[in-house]
Amino acid sequence: MNNEQIIRDAYRIAEVKDLDGWLDAFTEDGTFTDESAGVTYLGKDRAWPVENYGRAFPDMHRELYRVYVSGDLVIVQLALQGTHQDPLSFGDGRILPPTGNRMDAPCCDVFELSNGKIKRFDCYPSGTVILAQLGVLGNFEAALQP
Repeated sequence: MNNEQIIRDAYRIAEVKDLDGWLDAFTEDGTFTDESAGVTYLGKDRAWPVENYGRAFPDMHRELYRVYVSGDLVIVQLALQGTHQDPLSFGDGRILPPTGNRMDAPCCDVFELSNGKIKRFDCYPSGTVILAQLGVLGNFEAALQP
């Protein structure tokens, strides 16, 4: 597979919530950074965002618009789409109860590959758009539960 196919396959793996397959797509020291939250996941923790969003948005879909490849660098313009049907965890013990609202939020993902595996994944979702579409922007703290 070429680098674009490797990344498209990684998205497919995330869509079907194959957490072992997702982890296997990374190099041993690979990183997954959610730039909107400023959190970097290592090791088995790299599966947590896929699991968390997959649970909160059971119909989670990543609509890929454009894929740019330059050597081992792959940049993807996409939208994160899904209906908020179950609690969304923020990793610090707080959760956002299901709103029933649909998100269709812009995102940009940047991947660095090494020997056919993801060495670095920087995800830039539009957190403000997501929170606005879920109906909690402006009252976020009140919407959260401990």
